Amino acid sequence: MTDVELIGGVSAIAIILGLVQLARMLGLSEKYASLLTVALGLLASVGYHFYSDQMWYESVIVGLVLGLSAIGLYTGTKETIESFRQKK
Repeated sequence: MTDVELIGGVSAIAIILGLVQLARMLGLSEKYASLLTVALGLLASVGYHFYSDQMWYESVIVGLVLGLSAIGLYTGTKETIESFRQKK
């Protein structure tokens, strides 16, 4: 994995989170947000597959990691903020 792929992957997580948040503001139900997050991760990774020499199954795995990482980042941040609010 090169530095460009690593930086692109990390920034893709932030972009995915932003797109899902936008979809939620436009009316997407909370229960579908996780599904959209994984789908966007897969879409980004498979799209990148056509411009790289990565195998298709590697792209699927990277896409799942991107989507699931974005879900974890969102959930972890949300729960941390809620725990601080409850302590006050």
